[in-house]
Amino acid sequence: MSRAYYTDSIANFIKAKSEEIIGKLTMSNVFNLEQSQRDAWVEEIAILQSVLTEHTGSVYFEYSIPRMGKRIDVVLLIGPVIFVLEFKIGEHVFTSYATDQVWDYALDLKNFHETSHNVYISPILIASKAKTGEYMAVATPHNDKILVPIKINTEQLGEAINGVLRFAKGDVIDNANWESGRYCPTPTIIEAAMALYNSHSVADISRSDASAINLSQTSDAISKIIHMSKEKSQKSICFVTGVPGAGKTLVGLNIATTHFDKTNELYSVYLSGNGPLVAILREALARDKVRRSKDKGDKCKKGEAMSEVKMFVQNVHHFRDECLIDPKAPPVEHVALFDEAQRAWNKEQTVNFMRRKKNTPNFDSSEPEFLISCLNRHLDWAVIVCLVGGGQEINTGEAGIIEWIDSLNRSFPDWHVYISSRLNDSEYGAAEVINKLKSRINVVDNKALHLSVSMRSFRTEHVSLLVKQLLDRNADDARQTLKNVENKYPIVITRNLSTAKSWLKSQARGSERYGIVASSQAERLKPQAINVKSPMDPIHWFLDGKEDVRSSYYLEDVATEFHIQGLELDWACVAWDADFRYTAAGWEHRSFCGDSWNHIRKSERKTYLHNAYRVLLTRARQGMVIVVPSGDENDPTRNPKYYDPTFEYLKEIGFKII
Repeated sequence: MSRAYYTDSIANFIKAKSEEIIGKLTMSNVFNLEQSQRDAWVEEIAILQSVLTEHTGSVYFEYSIPRMGKRIDVVLLIGPVIFVLEFKIGEHVFTSYATDQVWDYALDLKNFHETSHNVYISPILIASKAKTGEYMAVATPHNDKILVPIKINTEQLGEAINGVLRFAKGDVIDNANWESGRYCPTPTIIEAAMALYNSHSVADISRSDASAINLSQTSDAISKIIHMSKEKSQKSICFVTGVPGAGKTLVGLNIATTHFDKTNELYSVYLSGNGPLVAILREALARDKVRRSKDKGDKCKKGEAMSEVKMFVQNVHHFRDECLIDPKAPPVEHVALFDEAQRAWNKEQTVNFMRRKKNTPNFDSSEPEFLISCLNRHLDWAVIVCLVGGGQEINTGEAGIIEWIDSLNRSFPDWHVYISSRLNDSEYGAAEVINKLKSRINVVDNKALHLSVSMRSFRTEHVSLLVKQLLDRNADDARQTLKNVENKYPIVITRNLSTAKSWLKSQARGSERYGIVASSQAERLKPQAINVKSPMDPIHWFLDGKEDVRSSYYLEDVATEFHIQGLELDWACVAWDADFRYTAAGWEHRSFCGDSWNHIRKSERKTYLHNAYRVLLTRARQGMVIVVPSGDENDPTRNPKYYDPTFEYLKEIGFKII
């Protein structure tokens, strides 16, 4: 099936009548056709039929980019070059938004379309009423055959195309081979949520190459368990594991969007205790719904969109509170997907919270036990899907996966248990209690419930392994893994924050998002103008554009592990403070209190800090810079000896210094 509304050879396109092309575009268009869109097509066709007379190749109108939920105005294959054209009919200026837009399209093809990886791609922005533009072909410092966006008016298009063809050398692109190339995107979780919410399948927006267990396989395995549980009137719980960025949240969102009809017994709800993630996803989906409604000529108020979205993505604590209203009534959902299930509260934390905040003095359960009991109220069937990240517990009272299993063994003997084959791994901390499951009769190991390859760092799947080896102080293995990473996924280190900021800006293209992240305990980064205690709004930080001072792009507000867990940036600056120090004897864990650093002695708190750095170091999709400040001999709280060993350790592993 063609991904474009209209496809043909340039020769046939030039000979075709405008009405014929418009007819094909209209037949393929699923939205109400606005007169302005029809007029734009007419003008684009006229421009291209005039300009392309001396060229051979292929033309594609309205080429689909599912990851972004958008379409490229026109793609041209001429010689060794893919031309990505974005027309702004009637526009007099080249806006930064439009420039980023055409650059984003080119980057999407380069990164995710198999037969576009190794050829020249030239993004061109055409403002039809602009007085003049720049049509020089210029390569980027990345040296990956994407050219800097050309900004021109309609009269300059012919010369711009010729200039690029003189610049680019290589074999003529075979259109049939190019069209058959697989599209294997790895969207951000925000992009994925919007695409799934708008009826794209997980197969449309995820990798399916041999090196990754297809997310569709994991989704299919869960769907089979859901349908079997319904058919056999049984209650089941699934534990899905995965390395950081492997797509666990994407699996949960996929199941939730597949069963989004409240009138259907399979109706599902996606739940997360991660407040920033829930708020950001809701805001992104609501904004997107309003935008799409506007594009269709409809009117949808933000409040209406948010009301609908809130039914799809819920905070697990709100779900819990609803179930407290009537302790016997089952929730409307038969299927609940708990993201970051390892972060559910233990009994002590839950009981204290319910007594202090909810005026429920007799509450006597951990959060996992209570949540299972809520679904257990159904008389026929129910399914719980626990999406589990290893080494991701970062806050007081987070029970890990152990409490889920203990709750099953203690209170729910009849539930069927489906476990990932990797739940025994050390980072999940559940090996001992999993042995207790062996006495149950309804326990099934399923390899499809583990996602072993990071989809976040799409340039290389070895980043999460490298971070694990780094934090495990396994320098020799980390050094070897770095060799598999550094050519595709740059990681650099520096002592200077300004240098790091410049590096970030030089790496990011289009709307690729970048920002600074730091541990919530990194309180002596203040001299670097990084205040982890300063309030920041994660919605603005993650969703707003380069023009907004509250966005991550401004490199002023900093996100901690609590803001960024479950989310990602394209390029990250990790600011490393003296709270987590490398020493010959092992990592030192510190918290800053008053005017000095104090030892963290509780093993639980040490684990949280260790995991915080695991979260921070696995947020970037394309590359990162790590800043270890030099310290200050005149400041006893920033003594260079607190920082130098950490920097030397990173240097020893082999990270490039800038």
